[in-house]
Amino acid sequence: MQETDKKTATPSAVAKAGGEPAQSAGEQHQYLTFTLGDDMFALGILAIREIIEYGQVTEVPMTPPFIRGVINLRGAVVPVVDLAVRFGRQSREITRRTCIVIVEVLSAKGRQEMGVVVDAVSEVLEIPEGDIEPAPEFGSRIRIDFIQGMGKVAGKFVVILDVNRVLSAEEVSIAASLGAMELPAAA
Repeated sequence: MQETDKKTATPSAVAKAGGEPAQSAGEQHQYLTFTLGDDMFALGILAIREIIEYGQVTEVPMTPPFIRGVINLRGAVVPVVDLAVRFGRQSREITRRTCIVIVEVLSAKGRQEMGVVVDAVSEVLEIPEGDIEPAPEFGSRIRIDFIQGMGKVAGKFVVILDVNRVLSAEEVSIAASLGAMELPAAA
């Protein structure tokens, strides 16, 4: 697996993914894969805006435990969600490979950028629609409604997440209110 440069990485496949998602069974779909603990997950590349190094996250009081806080991304306040905690797990230790994946989700107010903390970004994979199975009815360590499908890659399964369900309307609403915060003036 290749490691994506985390400083302010935009994988080349992310940059090239500006077209419409593939529609027919014979076409490929691109997914950014990442790890949380020992598990491999994927998000559709069209929802990914960029990947940044884990840096200064400012905690915000009275938010749900899975919201780590906010970051300043080129002058915009972007809420950051800890996916491990969102999935009901313990928060993971921050390492040099920990990064924040900036995703775009749909909200009542339109599109909202949010950051999700992951242990490490792996690579961009193309998974044909025919190699994606429906979400299992049992046996998953995360909520079934968070799973868009199970992609078969090299004889193993990758959990493909539905970003709009993982970051549901309630969370997006909280995040949108955080994103509407004004940044303090520079001293």
